[in-house]
Amino acid sequence: MNKTEILVICRHEGILQTIVRLINNNPEWNATGAVTDEEAITQFNARSFKLVLLGSGIEKESEDKLSAAFKAHNPEIIIVEHYGGGSGLLAAEIYQALN
Repeated sequence: MNKTEILVICRHEGILQTIVRLINNNPEWNATGAVTDEEAITQFNARSFKLVLLGSGIEKESEDKLSAAFKAHNPEIIIVEHYGGGSGLLAAEIYQALN
C-alpha cells in the first residue's frame, strides 16, 4: 500500500515535529517537515507529495511564493492551511482535503 505523502511547513521546529509525528501515526500517511521556504521547495521538488499543510506563522508573502512554486511543479497539489486545534482537527482537515 502506498502512503499519501504530505509536506508540512511550519516556522516553529517543536510544533513542526509534533504535527509530523501526529500525521505519521496514521498508517496511510507519511509526513515530511520543513521550516524554511527554501527547505520546503527543495523537499517538494525531490518527492511526489499529494498534499501540503501550511502551519500558522507563515507570512502571506511566503504563502503566495510557496503556493506558486508548488502549483508550477504540480498543478494538482492540494494545499491546506492548518491553524492548530489538536490531532482530531488535524486528521479531519487532511481527510477532508484528500476527499
